[in-house]
Amino acid sequence: MGNNYYVDFHVLQTVPPSCVNRDDTNSPKTAYYGGTLRSRVSSQAWKHAMRKYFNEIFPEEMKGYRTKKLPAMISEYIVKEHGLSEAEADKAAEDVLKACDMKEDDKKDVLFFISAAQIRNIADLAVKLENDTEKDKKHEKELIISALQQNPSIDQALFGRMSASNRELNYDASAQVAHSISTHTITNEFDYFTAVDDCADEDNAGAAHIGTVEFNSSTLYRYANINVNELSDYLSDKEQTALAVKGFAEAFLKSMPTGHENSFANRTIPCLVYVTVRTDQPVNLCGAFEKPVYAGDDGYEQKSVRALREYSERVYQDFVPKPDTAFVVGYDWDADTKRVSTDELLSELYQTVMER
Repeated sequence: MGNNYYVDFHVLQTVPPSCVNRDDTNSPKTAYYGGTLRSRVSSQAWKHAMRKYFNEIFPEEMKGYRTKKLPAMISEYIVKEHGLSEAEADKAAEDVLKACDMKEDDKKDVLFFISAAQIRNIADLAVKLENDTEKDKKHEKELIISALQQNPSIDQALFGRMSASNRELNYDASAQVAHSISTHTITNEFDYFTAVDDCADEDNAGAAHIGTVEFNSSTLYRYANINVNELSDYLSDKEQTALAVKGFAEAFLKSMPTGHENSFANRTIPCLVYVTVRTDQPVNLCGAFEKPVYAGDDGYEQKSVRALREYSERVYQDFVPKPDTAFVVGYDWDADTKRVSTDELLSELYQTVMER
């Protein structure tokens, strides 16, 4: 591979009345862009949905856990695989984490991102060190940090890991996910609803509960990218890297945050997917919607597609070269962009990474 190798994902997706991602007041998240109010879905919400989708497509060994129960998970593995008592296993787990300077808060009150392989490795090492009669704290610390650095899961390599206790345990994310924003101006609305008591007395015709839910509807522009070289450095295996890119693409296109999904049944699929392979830099095309799209009688979808296509042409003409390879799902694009189905896109991405 060359020095730079990026895969960019540009997605347009229409959602009906919904509250996909809410803020601390239970209102749909929004943002001002181009001087007007837009619907917004945070990157954190969509990454969480993607990691849940990973459970469907990746085996256990390739997934990670973000948890406050790290000592308990290590202890549980020790009891199961090494036959120690719970008290002995708890002590071994506490000792091994303490030896790598992990603070008490980080062990119990802060989410720590760890892979299945790292849990196994650190647990095996904990038992070995407990039985080590010649203590060398510096060497022990090096072994423990190495065990927590090696064998990252695919989602660790993609989304990174931050440890406040020890920066040596950090991973920089090889993928970036933007906050999704509507291509047009929105206005939040309110759904007034009532609930009836099924067992109420016959002479009680009133509602047992009254409430409101705030919602909006929108056509969203969604963007993400993967630094494939950096991802490959973490995973150290060509096929695993190709599987990670393919899995990221599938999860990004098919997952959806679950906010109020039972109330609105808002699960949709993209109406356009435009994927580019670049060897210069990632390019977010959100500028296509700095001027909000106006629906008229044609709705937002087709006008959003046209705005994105025309903006990308201007960007490629004036600022950056056209992508090395490009694919599109859902609409025709240009002569250099291959139109494919979603399944074909996933296969093409896998093959592209394997070949490069």
